[in-house]
Amino acid sequence: MLRKYAYGWLTLGFFLGSLVLHWLFGWYAFADEARQHGQLPDAAGYLNEMLRDTFENWQSEFLQLLWQVVGLAYFLYVGSPSSKENDDRVELKIDALLRQAGLDQEGREIDDSHCRHSGHTKPHPHP
Repeated sequence: MLRKYAYGWLTLGFFLGSLVLHWLFGWYAFADEARQHGQLPDAAGYLNEMLRDTFENWQSEFLQLLWQVVGLAYFLYVGSPSSKENDDRVELKIDALLRQAGLDQEGREIDDSHCRHSGHTKPHPHP
């Protein structure tokens, strides 16, 4: 399982490592600032500040990236007109033009030579 999901585990490791270091160095900065003001650092104030900073970070970076990757992949999957190339419409127009020009047979030959009935398409003949 570790090998199968290695990228996910590695990403989780980087995420947790960066989160722990962010909170650790945040504590150092919070405690230093409290000492400069002649106060003792308190855990409740630190927790409030770090949660706010963490969620600001998530909102501006992680959630934006998540939306871009997952959202765009979802819309591509469901076939959103704004994210899907629509070759079917172009093919229908070309077929209509071939019919108007009386080249129906040539169009069918092109379709037959480039369709995948099984396996890969046929290689193009070299003149």
